[in-house]
Amino acid sequence: MNRYITTTLPYVNADPHIGFALESVQADVLARAWRAAGDEVFFSTGTDEHGQKILEAAQKAGQEPQAYVDHYAAEFRKLKDALDLSNDTFIRTTDPAHVAAAQEMWRRCAAKGDIYKKTYTGLYCVGCEAFKTEKEAVDGRCPLHPNAELKEVSEENYFFKFSNYEKQLLNYLGKEGSIVPEWRRIEAVNFVKGGLEDFSISRESARLSWGIPVPDDDSQVMYVWFDALTNYISTLGWPEDAQGNFKKFWEVGATLQVAGKDQVRFQSLMWQAMLMSADIKNTDSVFYHGFITSGGQKMSKSLGNVINPLDLVAKYGTDAVRYLLLRHVSPSEDSDLTLEAIHDHYTAHLTNGLGNLVARVMQLAETHLTEPVTETEVFPSTCADLIGVFQFNSAMDFIWGGVQGIQMMDERITREKPFAIVKENPEAGKEIIKDLVRKLNAIGYALKPFMPVTAEKIISAVRENKKPENLFPRI
Repeated sequence: MNRYITTTLPYVNADPHIGFALESVQADVLARAWRAAGDEVFFSTGTDEHGQKILEAAQKAGQEPQAYVDHYAAEFRKLKDALDLSNDTFIRTTDPAHVAAAQEMWRRCAAKGDIYKKTYTGLYCVGCEAFKTEKEAVDGRCPLHPNAELKEVSEENYFFKFSNYEKQLLNYLGKEGSIVPEWRRIEAVNFVKGGLEDFSISRESARLSWGIPVPDDDSQVMYVWFDALTNYISTLGWPEDAQGNFKKFWEVGATLQVAGKDQVRFQSLMWQAMLMSADIKNTDSVFYHGFITSGGQKMSKSLGNVINPLDLVAKYGTDAVRYLLLRHVSPSEDSDLTLEAIHDHYTAHLTNGLGNLVARVMQLAETHLTEPVTETEVFPSTCADLIGVFQFNSAMDFIWGGVQGIQMMDERITREKPFAIVKENPEAGKEIIKDLVRKLNAIGYALKPFMPVTAEKIISAVRENKKPENLFPRI
């Protein structure tokens, strides 16, 4: 099967944050698991680089917008190596090919009669880069950005006929798996049933110069969301499709977008309506994850509770951070992390858990076995099934706590004492050690999509019948 998976594109107005690291790692696990199952996968990520928020941040930093976004795009590119991501492409919305694609999307929607111009006055949230209705506002502020007042903006813009697509969107959302988890799908259905209002898709270039010019009207630039959403197909080479990736992975492949829970309206409604307008196949499914808080509060620089994934990797290592995000963060609910909890998880489950188990088993094998134990290259069906329904933490719990898991192996060693038996009854002791090595090897294969470097170290240790260097040093 041909499969396409993509993250959202984070704004490049700040350093990478732990929430986007979660999204990237979740997508990477899916991509790796699918490839291992024999599927051909196209995995995309990148950066969103236009809009008022970017312009204001660049001005505050005393930089030209292009230089500003170049710097932060480079910071986000570091996540590929830092988190060991297997993405096939990294798209920037300032790429010339994307600019051309966004303008072609505009032309197709306009040709359908879904774009018109009018004067509009509304409350604008710079943080969301979106107008807010009075019913969405809380005490005159956006609930997602309560520290900044909504600005009343009045100007002539182009609008997209969102209201034309209520029936089609309800049909799309009625398909099983169009949104995961199910309660997010219900949320989207209820939003559509509440009535859709046409939304602005441009800004006056005199007020906002940093954006993609509207075709045939230099007085306007595209609304950042209309521009950025097109990345999901421009990254595949749409519209020319010179390499055939759009046809292969979007038109005839299975498509999945991974996004945060605040993206439902944009990813599953606005973007899908744009695709309908342009006569392009809709996304097959969108998976929405929750937020990560710290100490019960939203992360912010002013509170001093921001967790930078690059800093975590520098301290604990890539696979430790992947482990943390996949096992100790809920796939779809909000989760709380603190630096203290992160350290405790690392020490208890990696240093004293997996790392210690590998050292104990392979020390026994290296000392008492004359040749490597025959390997079994099998990925557990339980893990495959759990990944397939986005239950990454349950899959990791299975590896750590299942009947063949890390905890059970530790308990068996304590109970059976193979280190003592092998001295009294060498043959019986060796059989226990061989069985432990086989189970350790199985754990290595189970970890491949989750902690790929650690998995290979375990598998190599079994293959070479040698204790590896300490996998997770005490910090």
